[in-house]
Amino acid sequence: MLIAADKFKGSLTAVQVAERVTAGLRRVVPDLTVEALPVADGGDGTVDAAVAAGFERREMRVAGPLGQEVTAAFALRGDTAVVEMAEASGLQRLPAGVFAPLTASTYGSGELLRAALDAGARTIVFGVGGSATTDGGAGMLSALGARFLDEDGDPVSPGGGGLAGLARADLSGLDPRLSEVELVLASDVDNPLTGPKGAPAVYGPQKGASPDDVEALDAALAHFAQVLESAVGPRAAEYAAAPGAGAAGGIGYGALLLGARFRAGIEVMLDVLGFAPALERASMVITGEGSLDEQTLHGKAPAGVAAAARAAGKQVVAVCGRLALPEEALLRAGIERAYPLTSVEPDVARCIADAGPILEDVAERIAGDWLV
Repeated sequence: MLIAADKFKGSLTAVQVAERVTAGLRRVVPDLTVEALPVADGGDGTVDAAVAAGFERREMRVAGPLGQEVTAAFALRGDTAVVEMAEASGLQRLPAGVFAPLTASTYGSGELLRAALDAGARTIVFGVGGSATTDGGAGMLSALGARFLDEDGDPVSPGGGGLAGLARADLSGLDPRLSEVELVLASDVDNPLTGPKGAPAVYGPQKGASPDDVEALDAALAHFAQVLESAVGPRAAEYAAAPGAGAAGGIGYGALLLGARFRAGIEVMLDVLGFAPALERASMVITGEGSLDEQTLHGKAPAGVAAAARAAGKQVVAVCGRLALPEEALLRAGIERAYPLTSVEPDVARCIADAGPILEDVAERIAGDWLV
């Protein structure tokens, strides 16, 4: 049995999900062979998944989204690093109830990338998602040596709002080691930088942006791309329209400017985590995440796991906190059946508070249905 599930956000990490499912299965089949491979799609939890797969956790102090120092981590194995932008610049780095859509910066994410270079990484998987920021990756690029100046030659203010005052971009000081590494942009979204499907319009409201803020951020990011054309040529406009440019408040755009290759986050992570050999050893796969819904079908971890498992001819079932997909959608995705916590405990608040024990009960049901 292979357990390859993502986190239940706000309740259980991916590692804890695997532990609880294992415990529940073994109540019914005590000698069951279980292999756990916690997964992530590039968003928050990506470094934890890499560490669970055998990468070394490296911690350092970097700038948080508001400039305050935070302890963030990346993962390293050999010359491959996994860097998660949410570790430095994620919503979880903001004080409770505080949003900063115009001023939050990705500077700390750039510091994490620089630390991976210092550690000798030759391949960097840059997982983006869960960001507090909408700065087009300007902060990240600044931490790596770029300069973004206003009319007076002073650095523009941090955050997407500050880019409205950008007069000149200078990328000549970027860390030269960036040209020698393979940088992979791992994301589960393929939005462009600006416009109706761009980063501010689609994701800005989740970060506290009002309609006026969204309009201001969209204009500022469009201006950012326009000024960058003077610095790097027409590819600045090409990258702004490219899939993934709008990921994590536009940090995808900054990564593309650094030469990153965009790939679906779950596909990258399954490669990095060694999913294929684990799948080969498995007779059946359990995947899942907190909410199985329409978003799951668009590049989220369970859909990626199920697609790979189906291609290998393996049965897949899923666990989740909440199920919002009809049976036919699950079957199309390669998931034969889903087991929500609410099937055991109808009270959603209790499911969130007591997710661990309830998930063990759910796993017990799975064992009864599929293993006995």
